[in-house]
Amino acid sequence: MNGHRVLVADLAGDTIKAVTGSMVAYEGNVSFKNAGMGGGGGLRAALKQRVTGEALSLMEVSGQGTVYFAVDAQDITIVELTGDALHVEASQLLAVVGQLSTDVKFAGLRGASSGQGLFTTVVSGHGLVALLSKGGPPIALEVSPQYPLVVDPDAFVAHRGQLNQSFVTDVTWRSALGGGSGEAFSLRFDGQGVVYIQPEER
Repeated sequence: MNGHRVLVADLAGDTIKAVTGSMVAYEGNVSFKNAGMGGGGGLRAALKQRVTGEALSLMEVSGQGTVYFAVDAQDITIVELTGDALHVEASQLLAVVGQLSTDVKFAGLRGASSGQGLFTTVVSGHGLVALLSKGGPPIALEVSPQYPLVVDPDAFVAHRGQLNQSFVTDVTWRSALGGGSGEAFSLRFDGQGVVYIQPEER
């Protein structure tokens, strides 16, 4: 798997799971199958995703040939998992290949007054994950116990490591810049790990 704005997957009898509708071209003897909600995470994951509204519809692509994937000319970055987990904003996930499973995790309430929940897709196991980002490649920011990180939720792509995610609703910088409407909030990460953000907001 490689790519910049187009993910090129060379298949030799193996299978890749990609977001439904992301295939832009293919060569060779390739078949496509709907992997369902959550990409084969099972009925439990499918039901959980329908309840949470975390829309992740994947297709299985297998066979012999080359398949090209792209979404709105966004940048594509490959992240390797070696038995760990990656928490991804659903709209920023393009494809997974290897011994990987997907699930949905409740990330907390968006704000005390709104009562709206936020959810992330958790990809875990061994394999490669293709992430999407707007405005350029994602920026990897280190988080350490001494230096927690606060992120604009519209810039968040993914995080990995031993991190706790919480919500900060007293966001003075947002109101100072006049951005957004309604209850402003940011994501805060504490612990040890890496947070990926995109240069352009959703």
